[in-house]
Amino acid sequence: MDNKEKILESALDLFYSKGYDAVGVQEIVERSGITKPTLYHYFGSKYGLLEHLVRNYYGKFEEKLEAASVYDGDLPLTLYRFVNTYFSEVLKNKKFYCLFMSMMYAGKESDMYRVVRPYALRQLKMASDLFCRAGDIIGNMNGRHEQYAVTFIGVLNHYLLWWMSQEGKAKEFISGERAFAVVHQFLYGIYV
Repeated sequence: MDNKEKILESALDLFYSKGYDAVGVQEIVERSGITKPTLYHYFGSKYGLLEHLVRNYYGKFEEKLEAASVYDGDLPLTLYRFVNTYFSEVLKNKKFYCLFMSMMYAGKESDMYRVVRPYALRQLKMASDLFCRAGDIIGNMNGRHEQYAVTFIGVLNHYLLWWMSQEGKAKEFISGERAFAVVHQFLYGIYV
């Protein structure tokens, strides 16, 4: 693992366990086994490190979600693929997901919120575009694709946050069967 990866991994561990504001640059470099000038060389600042960390981890997540959200004329199947991908990617990196969620609920003027906001908006747009494309088959949409997207992403995130609170049950809750159940529950009010 190179120095840049060590820094990112250490920062993720520390930001996840203590929170971004509670962690100083000195603690990150000590955990990484590198010097401050090395951190500053790669990221410029602690804020730059946070930006890079989110871009790096979320970029991979977003790429997979985009592929899963390609609408093929079957809304339930597309949503199932989306949820299954969402769950699978979260399961691969629970620390980043928890950090991302905490950042979404941070104060509007905080560094954390400023970094995560564009990513959260892109995720919402991805879901909104999916519902918009499916609008021709959903009789009661009437321009409410963004409302459905907010509700859908909210259901996924709150389900996952609840699951995260259930110690030691990761594989039980995050499965293809569970993804199907979540999609069915969501669609019951708008489609079925």
